[in-house]
Amino acid sequence: MLARRQRDPLQSLQRRSQELKQQVDGLLFESQLKGALEASKRRDMYQRCIQLKQAIDENKNALQKLKKADEPAPVGNYYQKKEEEHNLLDKLTHQLQELAVSISRENVTETGALTEREEEENSAEEDEEEDEDDEEESEESRGEDEEAEEEEEEKQEGESHPEATSGEYIALGDFMAQQVGDLTFKKGEILCIIKKNSDGWWMAKNAKGNKGLIPKTYLEPYNKEEGQESSEEGSEEDTEVGDETAEGAEAKPRADSHWSAVRKAISEINTVDVLTAMGAIPAGFRPSTLFQLLEEGNQFRASYFLQPELTPSQLAFRDLIWDAKTGSIRSRPSRVSLILTLWSCKVIPLPGVSIQVLSRHVRLCLFDGSEVLSNIHTVRATWQPKKPQTWTFSPQVTGILPCLLDGDCFIRSNSSSPDLGILFELGISYIRNSTGERGELSCGWVFLKLFDATGIPIPAKTYKLFLNGGTPYEKGVEVDPSVSRRAHGSVFHQLMTMRRQPQLLVKLRSLNRRSRNTLSLLPETLIGSMCCVHLLIFYRQILGDVLLKDRMSLNSADLISNPVLATFPRLLEESDIMDALRSSWAEKESTLKRSEKGDRELLKAVFLLVYHDCVLPLLHSALLPPSRWAEEETEAARWKGIADFLKQNQENEGALQVLLSPEGVHEPFDISEQTYDFLGERRKNLA
Repeated sequence: MLARRQRDPLQSLQRRSQELKQQVDGLLFESQLKGALEASKRRDMYQRCIQLKQAIDENKNALQKLKKADEPAPVGNYYQKKEEEHNLLDKLTHQLQELAVSISRENVTETGALTEREEEENSAEEDEEEDEDDEEESEESRGEDEEAEEEEEEKQEGESHPEATSGEYIALGDFMAQQVGDLTFKKGEILCIIKKNSDGWWMAKNAKGNKGLIPKTYLEPYNKEEGQESSEEGSEEDTEVGDETAEGAEAKPRADSHWSAVRKAISEINTVDVLTAMGAIPAGFRPSTLFQLLEEGNQFRASYFLQPELTPSQLAFRDLIWDAKTGSIRSRPSRVSLILTLWSCKVIPLPGVSIQVLSRHVRLCLFDGSEVLSNIHTVRATWQPKKPQTWTFSPQVTGILPCLLDGDCFIRSNSSSPDLGILFELGISYIRNSTGERGELSCGWVFLKLFDATGIPIPAKTYKLFLNGGTPYEKGVEVDPSVSRRAHGSVFHQLMTMRRQPQLLVKLRSLNRRSRNTLSLLPETLIGSMCCVHLLIFYRQILGDVLLKDRMSLNSADLISNPVLATFPRLLEESDIMDALRSSWAEKESTLKRSEKGDRELLKAVFLLVYHDCVLPLLHSALLPPSRWAEEETEAARWKGIADFLKQNQENEGALQVLLSPEGVHEPFDISEQTYDFLGERRKNLA
């Protein structure tokens, strides 16, 4: 009898992936079938999520290590099949992630205070149906009653746990301090509660006498008789998703960063739940997912995607190629190249009076349903006090108007994903009046696929997109559920309800030949403001000159002395200095003759002079406060400093006199201001 032939490595992993898919599908079906789950069922389902996540990670790691040479026989379309398996595993990971987040949220929000809050919402909705003009008065009354609700919540919590009067609680999971003043602790550690703050962060002291703030969702009243048994039982139910899923095998950096961002958002759910329970925000608001990704590092910032990318062999640039015929970098067509105009956001719910909104904005990126595939671009919105629920944008920014307000965005991507689209997340930056706590909330999100089922691009037109609540990994969550609950059965009321749903209006514009040729000089994947395109192209052309044309040896990886290449990417994160460059260049360009504007080399030389006169002194000026997002005083101080500097430049015909003035104060010189390390700055190849 012949021995059974051993299965090929890739085929074995494919079979394992299908087994995992069946298990995930079964778990999702079971969760939908059972609806609201009991605590024990949630605990069991949560553990199964963790186990499946670890199994998927193991399969993904094995897939990453697999090479074509490992196959005993030739395999057709090997890399395509490998990529398909990887996409399947990523999809399964995010399905489990979504389920685990929902289970964790049920654990956190299943309290008597929330039940009481639902009754209050229902009462408020009935009043709103009778008289819509009383909406502002109801907002004020909710703000006045916040302290009373919080006191009642703490009182109920103390009554439901009489054993907690001693102040001793047991930790249900590990917690790492997130900022100064927090207390780090381990699972099973006994903590003494000194003070219970209304925002859910309690002052605690550990056995060593160290004090600090801790989130109450990690705690359970400590019963000395039951001891460890109650600790183990509670930890399985209440420990946040990230503590379990952080263990296991390695995964792709991007997938890890997505999971880490969601894990970080989960750690902030407690604050959001408190705000929701107080009526300060609608039930569909969440910690901003895209903001969390931006905080993870630089891999989702425009400055990262502007850098050149190396080929898999690391011996050449993949997206920066010299064209000897034109004497410049070669244009790079991409699968997606279009212009998007943000028009307005309508019927966006208002936060309560206990929250001060610092910024209203839209963050957008390329998305395939599971992973972010580009930089995350932010456009700030404006609003009028008479219509606070309507956000507007400024298309075609000109003059000194900040590029942060530019509603015209270019979008480029060479991703082959059939599910490629644009993810929009509406957000607010806020500060709590009572505690001074700052945060970033998502007011809703929507995903616009760029290709239909047959792979044909969607038409260029205006789209009215209705927003979803929750995070991009949650389904079926409404931004403001009270709107749907007020709907009646008639067609008229249903139409009125649709009009009250939060929505985003955007317009996709196809490119003419000139715009297409212009954008083709940019990296294959990038999102940015149209008002800055010409400056980005100058940078790319100078990059090509330095790295491809003028470098003595293409095999050399030495540091390059070029302050423009070393500092320009910073401008994408400090938009006010980018505005200063844009203004200075427009003023200089207006003085050039028509023949000079057609000379590419002359334009680059003039641009370099303008950059040295304008940008370099501002980047290293000690008179400008550090850039901080959504801080009005800081932004105003920087704008005033930049405006004064530009005025002096204009009067003195350059920055030399300002630089040599004894009144000028600059940061200590650092060699990184002058040197460009393309190996250290280049974008990693993720193929």
